[in-house]
Amino acid sequence: MVYRPFRSLGRFVLAACAVGLGAASVGAQAPATTPAATAPAEPNPSRLDIFAGFSYFGAHGKLNPGYIPYSSIDKGAAGSVAYYATKYLGGEVLFQAHPHGANDHTYEISVGPIIRLPMDHFTLFAHGLVGAERLGGPDSTYPPTEETNPSEWGVGLTAGGGMDYDLPWLKHTFGLRLFEGDYRYIHDDFGPYAGVPTTGTLGGRANIGALELSTGLLIHYGNIYPPPPVTYSCAVSPTSGYPGDPFTVTGTAGALDPKKVATYTWTTTGGTITGTTTTATIATTNAAPGTYTASGHVTEGLKPGQSADCTTASFTVMPFQPPTISCSANPSSVNPGDSSTITSVAMSPQNRPLSYSYSSTAGTASGSTPTGILSTAGAAPGPITVTCNTVDDKGNSASATTSVTVIAPPPPPVPPAPTTSSLCSISFERDAKRPTRVDNEAKACLDDITLKLQSASDAKLAVVADEDAKEQKVDARDAKMHPKHPKPSFAAERAVNTKDYLVTEKGIDPSRISVFTGASDDQTVSTTLIPAGATLSTAGDTPVDEGAVKAVPRNPVPVVKKARKKTS
Repeated sequence: MVYRPFRSLGRFVLAACAVGLGAASVGAQAPATTPAATAPAEPNPSRLDIFAGFSYFGAHGKLNPGYIPYSSIDKGAAGSVAYYATKYLGGEVLFQAHPHGANDHTYEISVGPIIRLPMDHFTLFAHGLVGAERLGGPDSTYPPTEETNPSEWGVGLTAGGGMDYDLPWLKHTFGLRLFEGDYRYIHDDFGPYAGVPTTGTLGGRANIGALELSTGLLIHYGNIYPPPPVTYSCAVSPTSGYPGDPFTVTGTAGALDPKKVATYTWTTTGGTITGTTTTATIATTNAAPGTYTASGHVTEGLKPGQSADCTTASFTVMPFQPPTISCSANPSSVNPGDSSTITSVAMSPQNRPLSYSYSSTAGTASGSTPTGILSTAGAAPGPITVTCNTVDDKGNSASATTSVTVIAPPPPPVPPAPTTSSLCSISFERDAKRPTRVDNEAKACLDDITLKLQSASDAKLAVVADEDAKEQKVDARDAKMHPKHPKPSFAAERAVNTKDYLVTEKGIDPSRISVFTGASDDQTVSTTLIPAGATLSTAGDTPVDEGAVKAVPRNPVPVVKKARKKTS
């Protein structure tokens, strides 16, 4: 009973191919863009494919109601002709013959659409076809008689695909069908079933699902894309000359068929042109000065695209040339009021006598020989353009320019940018009971700072206070015990007390003093003077929140006297 799952699989493949072919047909019917005038760079697939080869017919089916199975046929032939309307879609006529089965034979001719996917050397294809099937058999032996069905025409459906390989010789004219695998469904009616055993025709109906494998040779004809049209371009060398000079025009043709002989003709609007190949010569002895064109024509046939023209090749017959001149200045850079020598190099193609003159955009240029002088007296600093002129005795002239730069005096020196300077430091190690108080010994330093701030009214002061490791531990412990309202650090109080002394007792504007805490392990306050225009680097320092720190006045430590003991 293996034929039933095979039949289901085959019908599924048939339906899938039918859907794919339908989608391809819809895509082919969509509005197409205008085809390119020449074949694209991608592979140019063939227009017509003819296939002939060997075929294997694997039958899976029986004659009903007699249930006599059909046998597979190992040897057969297959051939097809496929015509492609586009690169991907075409129509196909298929013929298959399997005449020598063990108990049957079959012939088929069918038509239908075919789709393909051409690549560089391989082509994948799929097709779905419907046609007529001539089926014979099955022959079945029941002793002592033998019954058979003669060949009858029925309906055949074919769906499948395969892969082709294009042989690289003879412009890909030949190819190999590496494999073609098709599912074939055959329905044939032999008339009323006569029963078994009897003599004569068995009758009955055959519904066969078969796998057919083919391989063989392909022949390709034509191409989807037309050959590119012939192109032609031409150029004249040299592009300019004098009356009597020879000119050569060269044509370059493209997309010619090497199997055909091309014909070349030439015309020109000036002079006389001779030549029947890709090159021609133009004689200009009697041509007047002017610009002319040379035109060429190439042809290899009468069909459109087999000939081309070129009309863009132009050349110029010039009158005798005017003189040429170049000039230079030495030196090219001078101080204000100095002079520079201008040297001219002029030439007449016809060796005519020449005269010279000079002019400049500033200063004074003079001279009537190949050497002139530029005086920069009264000229402002910057470049001066000097024009050198020459004229031949026929009135033909030429000019050239050179440049002389008047050097500007150096600018006055720029004063150095202001920088910060470190002032004195204050130690807070002496008063252990009040380690943040500004004591009398700090006054000398602060008084000196006051004088510097008073002498530089636009300068500012930075105060950076530090605390030692023990004080840092006390601050950390207090912050842990009072996380919401920690006491100010020792360093912050020192910085605020120092500023308070300068503001309260010395009258310094508080906006001129900035206070910070540093990261050094000591009990000091360092000060830095910041002149106007200078910038202080505060890397590693932290600004003090002065609103959270209350200044401590400089009152001395009170002396506590011990009480005397009463005597009895």
